[in-house]
Amino acid sequence: MKIVSQEEIDGHTNATIRGAAEGVLLSAAVAIPGSLLLNRRWASYRALPLPLKVMGTVIVIAPCLSIQAERRGLEFDRAHWTGAGKWELDREAAEEEARWNALTTKEKIGDWATRHQYSIILGSWVLSMAVAGGIISRDRHQTIPQKIVQVRMWAQGLTIGVLIGAGILTHSQRQAALQQRSRSVDHSWQTFLAEQAREKEEERRVHLNAPNPSYPQ
Repeated sequence: MKIVSQEEIDGHTNATIRGAAEGVLLSAAVAIPGSLLLNRRWASYRALPLPLKVMGTVIVIAPCLSIQAERRGLEFDRAHWTGAGKWELDREAAEEEARWNALTTKEKIGDWATRHQYSIILGSWVLSMAVAGGIISRDRHQTIPQKIVQVRMWAQGLTIGVLIGAGILTHSQRQAALQQRSRSVDHSWQTFLAEQAREKEEERRVHLNAPNPSYPQ
């Protein structure tokens, strides 16, 4: 078991903080100008209360902060893996790349959608809000609160449809994974132990071949 040093802990913390700062800056560079542009060109958006506008900006910034911070932390961890652990991670990455290259275009789309289903759900909700808001804002016979309710209802309806589709896709992917698991047996633990044994043998040889300072050469 590898003992983590204080330097590695500090490095991981700094990488995570750097990722969080990148996520905030990049998302704020999109969310804040977008909010200002909407406030300038869309009367319905100008009529919204300030806390609601701030909440919309935070909804964009907060996920980007969390995702980028986690990405930088994982990148730091991968860069500092050594020995059998690194070898096993490299082997799994090569197998995953081979599996991805063997998929058809339809299977790649399904696999990507399964791995990014929460991003798709959130993106579809935001997109439906924007499209519904643009259409309903043209209705001059409704008040602003009525328009907000209509936009929310349309967005909820589309999001429910996306959730149902995501559930069906996830179920089919799980069934395929179970079938694949039943056909193949995971022997990665054996290769991992073999690699550890090989490393220990190399360390023993290096130790035996090293000159002993107690005896003159």
